[in-house]
Amino acid sequence: MDQEAIIQYITDTFAGVDVLRPSDGPGAGDTFIYYDPDGDLDRTRELPFATIVTKNHTGFDESSRLDRPGVFRLNIGVRRDTFRALFGDPPSGADAPSTDYDYAALDRLMPHPIYASQWWVCLLNPSPETFEAVKPLLADAYDRVATRHARTQARRDE
Repeated sequence: MDQEAIIQYITDTFAGVDVLRPSDGPGAGDTFIYYDPDGDLDRTRELPFATIVTKNHTGFDESSRLDRPGVFRLNIGVRRDTFRALFGDPPSGADAPSTDYDYAALDRLMPHPIYASQWWVCLLNPSPETFEAVKPLLADAYDRVATRHARTQARRDE
């Protein structure tokens, strides 16, 4: 699958999604997918529920070797229980890649090399078959942020 097909699936499947694709700055070339049903999300205070990263971030996120031609990483912020069911507890301490995974491997679901402790999973260049298996994880991530958004809205309306 290519990046555009993944983005198309997400925007066709999940309501209230906003896709941000910066053209400059440190996120240039990457894709950030937010739940923003009202179109008023403060991106300085909210995180995306999925991202597509196309390059290394020198000094802290190079283990996926995204400097290879055509390689991208799909990142998904799942629920804690979902992450634990897949991988157990993430390593504690500083965010650093575990040595248990080859983070440069294509088409393999694994904990995020840096953000596993925040319940993020990732995979590089998923095949159509692997992407089918990952769709429930995207639904889990979407549901997590949509539920949080609904709770926040309910508190505001009280």
